[in-house]
Amino acid sequence: MKQNTLFNAYEPLASRIRPSTLEEYVGQKHLVDKGKILWQFIENDYIPSMIFWGPPGTGKTTLARIIANTTKAEFINFSAVTSGIKDIKKVMKEAQQKNDLGIKTIVFVDEIHRFNKAQQDAFLPYVEKGSIILIGATTENPSFEINSALLSRCKVFVLYALLVEDIVELIKKTLNSEKGYRDQQIEISEEDIHIIASFASGDARNALNTLEMVILNSPKENDVIKVTSKIIEQCTNRKSMLYDKNGEEHYNLISALHKSMRNSDVDAAIYYLARMLEAGEDPLYVARRLVRFASEDIGMADSRALQIAIAGYQACHFLGMPECSVHLTHVVTYLSLSVKSNSLYMAYEKAKNDALKTLEEPVPLHIRNAPTKLMKDLHYGEGYQYAHDFEDKTTDMTCLPEKLKDQHYYFPTTQGSEAKVSIRMKQIKKLKEKNRKK
Repeated sequence: MKQNTLFNAYEPLASRIRPSTLEEYVGQKHLVDKGKILWQFIENDYIPSMIFWGPPGTGKTTLARIIANTTKAEFINFSAVTSGIKDIKKVMKEAQQKNDLGIKTIVFVDEIHRFNKAQQDAFLPYVEKGSIILIGATTENPSFEINSALLSRCKVFVLYALLVEDIVELIKKTLNSEKGYRDQQIEISEEDIHIIASFASGDARNALNTLEMVILNSPKENDVIKVTSKIIEQCTNRKSMLYDKNGEEHYNLISALHKSMRNSDVDAAIYYLARMLEAGEDPLYVARRLVRFASEDIGMADSRALQIAIAGYQACHFLGMPECSVHLTHVVTYLSLSVKSNSLYMAYEKAKNDALKTLEEPVPLHIRNAPTKLMKDLHYGEGYQYAHDFEDKTTDMTCLPEKLKDQHYYFPTTQGSEAKVSIRMKQIKKLKEKNRKK
């Protein structure tokens, strides 16, 4: 008989607190909120073969276990790290026998991307015949890591890194749960809960492990465990930073990042980027600001800046923190060192002011479409000049409303590629003047 000891009786917090129902589950609201697709599958006990794709600690295994608790099917847990083809074939044979008796089997494969092609192929005939329901979990893009034949027979659900608000909710549930710390008196501030949630970088397991370590190492006074920021710093080896995503410091830092890049101060830009990320800022928020900067402060002076900013956003979306920090550094460095021009920003602002003042101005008749006879009778499209019919691919036709016909908005600088744009615009102006004289 196995004796329980200090070493074998202890179960980690992340395992103890694992949800067993959708009501207890935190995050991934786009999938599991009432009425959403995965909620309906589970509620109706209609489970197709599926792949859960997302970063570590986002609830992939937990969702599989919730399905196991609610479905009428048998549930088998596979690990791609320890299972070989022989194990797969044995389980598949047993599942087929049960299926013949009308018993469904769900096979959950954690880290399915670690299976090679031959191992993945072993599942295929059983998924095709419906002998098993396969649920795979992966941190890697299934388009690249899972055989196309198997992937085409599975529905892919994308799980995202948890929001700080989600992790705060999880921590509070844990503190009040009988499986967590309900029976203990724990004194922890709202600010310290947010610090732990921010340090977790969207990973629920990381957050719970940190919370557990913090509580185990916090002093006890009169049966009250007192958690402090200093203890959190010691347990995470990271200094708590003054940072509120909805407060002044948030806007101070994004302003400092933007203005450092605008001033081509690459060192300051990288520093403020690090300040934000290490304090728990959402990397996708930073990536969106960089996309804006690429057109607002660089624009046509280097159009490749926008492409690089978009690529950086996609990298953040695929990887999340901490891996995507280097991608954001790449983008910030490129934008900081690029030639600068705010001509596009100024052009839009000037055009916006005119647009707001002239909302009632009609579009000139000659550049309106005329798909019906009535529109043609009303002279829609009459006098339109098709640029491709002209040798220089341009005409002297005016496209602005009458009140604004001589207005100009875009004034290119001589910076970078915009110098060529300026030359091209002068060429177009001369061609229009030549066509006007004909």
